[in-house]
Amino acid sequence: MPDWAYPIVLLGFFAIVATVFAWRFSEAGSAPRYARVEREGGGALLGKRSMAMAYWAIQPLGSLLVALGISANAVTWTSLALGCAAGVALAFGAFGLAALLGTLSFFCDAIDGLVARAAGTASPAGEVLDASIDRWVEFAFLAGLCVHYHQSPLLLALSLLALQGGFMVSYASAKAEALHADVPRGAMRRVERCVYLILGATLTALIAPWSLAFTARGVSAELPMLAALLLIAVVGNGSAALRLRCLARSVGGSPVLARAPRSV
Repeated sequence: MPDWAYPIVLLGFFAIVATVFAWRFSEAGSAPRYARVEREGGGALLGKRSMAMAYWAIQPLGSLLVALGISANAVTWTSLALGCAAGVALAFGAFGLAALLGTLSFFCDAIDGLVARAAGTASPAGEVLDASIDRWVEFAFLAGLCVHYHQSPLLLALSLLALQGGFMVSYASAKAEALHADVPRGAMRRVERCVYLILGATLTALIAPWSLAFTARGVSAELPMLAALLLIAVVGNGSAALRLRCLARSVGGSPVLARAPRSV
């Protein structure tokens, strides 16, 4: 299957889900509500309604996995395997395959919590594993892009800045939660970053058949992916810096002066 065909399959699936979802809840006048969606909120491209649609679509699959006796941890590890495979695909320039694998990894990340709650196996240890796998999957995806762009110092630096932005946003969130501090939720949380990266890979694969036309005009055929990286690098690092500043003020002192004494 050519690489550009994978996004066609992916977009076709989402089109079917969106159509059924709209038909199912058109008469009800409101979409289903989920606690995690309400807690995390939506982003610029992924609003609460879109997130609710995704959760609604994976509910039957979660129930099937519980019926088959598949554990939540097994689903979480599957998310890691698919995420690493997506990173390998990106390293070789297979953006369409990477988009499909990344989407499946993202779905597994959403399903494992449903399986854990339905099976009564939810635990703090499972949450730690889930959060750790999320970091590894994101690293694998962006590491694949770093390998792909290793011959261009500028694009490699852009990929690394996007990686840093994502990790700093997650660090700021974890630090605020650990200190029980009330800080703005900020932009470019993990769900947003996943959507931008997968969308960038999808659009890059779709325009690949016309890559010669783009390069002839001096435009990179991988512009959608580069735009996603730039967005995450700029907004992610900016959002992390703002949240860390608010966190420092919330706990008292400035981020420059409020330091623990060094041991000598």
